[in-house]
Amino acid sequence: MNTPSEQEPAAPQGPSTAPQDGPATEHDPGARQWAMFAHLSALLGALVTTGWAGSVGCFIGPLVIWLAKKDDMPFVDDQGKEALNFNITVAIAFLVLTLFWIGTFGIGLIVAIPGYIIIGLYWLVMTIVASIKANEGVSYRYPICLRLIP
Repeated sequence: MNTPSEQEPAAPQGPSTAPQDGPATEHDPGARQWAMFAHLSALLGALVTTGWAGSVGCFIGPLVIWLAKKDDMPFVDDQGKEALNFNITVAIAFLVLTLFWIGTFGIGLIVAIPGYIIIGLYWLVMTIVASIKANEGVSYRYPICLRLIP
């Protein structure tokens, strides 16, 4: 049995650049709140701009919050870009489905309507999950997302 003086000292832990898996204590409550608002603002944008403009309205809120807070709060910069990238990805998916529907002279509605529903539900659930994670101080990454803004 080793005594405490005989045990090897633990290796020094430097700062990690990898995304956080658990709650991050280094993010102040204000930054966590703004990061949560960056994700939730997409829901507000969807409610305000319904119909075909809804997918465009979804990324206006995250864009405004990201542009306003990116220089002051690094966590909001990270999560604002993530929310913006995800909502642009969803807008592109809706645009592709709409073009498919128009390009097939309405016959594509057989595919487009279920696609709208599936993508819409996925968007809603992932936005809520990302908001909760951001409020906990976790750098959340959406599973399916184009990283257009690095």
